[in-house]
Amino acid sequence: MIERTDINSVLEQMRSLQAQAQQGSTQQGVNQSVAINKGSDAPDFGEMLKGAVDSVNETQGEAKALATAFERGDAGVDLHQVMISMQKASVSFQAMTQVRNRMVTAYEDIMKMPI
Repeated sequence: MIERTDINSVLEQMRSLQAQAQQGSTQQGVNQSVAINKGSDAPDFGEMLKGAVDSVNETQGEAKALATAFERGDAGVDLHQVMISMQKASVSFQAMTQVRNRMVTAYEDIMKMPI
């Protein structure tokens, strides 16, 4: 479940940025708001997204390595291990694709908002 405090803090930050933009704030004001955002305990969205993409890439690499080992006839790799790892890689990729689609939709919605 989504915590309301996180949503409220994001909304508060968006409102403060909107107020700064309406007042015609200088570059110094923008730098201060960026510094405030960087100082918070919340993880950076870009880092979280990069970590998720790296995780999907790692899962796909492991599945490919297991499939290659099975094709070579490695005695330590069973067919069910290969199939399970391939399904994990497929599901993680599909989930990442859905996240990307939702992000693109959210971006388009934000761009359509009146200023």
